[in-house]
Amino acid sequence: MTKEELTAWALANGWQMIAGNPSLTKPSAPKEAIVRLILKATVANLEVKKPAGKWEKVGGEAYAKITPDEQDGPPHGLGFQQVPSISMLMQENRDRMVFAKFGG
Repeated sequence: MTKEELTAWALANGWQMIAGNPSLTKPSAPKEAIVRLILKATVANLEVKKPAGKWEKVGGEAYAKITPDEQDGPPHGLGFQQVPSISMLMQENRDRMVFAKFGG
């Protein structure tokens, strides 16, 4: 996958751009990122914010080694399996974005 393909996948699956990075937020704090994708020139990294406020890299790979999921799930090779609640978090963020459109 390319940087653009990863960004497009993330934005279509509930992620939002925060500080220039595709990010997921806590439902209770929709402006504060807790999971983010750092998309560099040749590699992508998945980072999770620890309770103390420090970012921890949980996975990363060169774009050429990242492959899309056949069933619209998270791409393979970035370490999404290291974040146990990633699917639920993505769904909550996606739902919040849909309802925000209805709210005005």
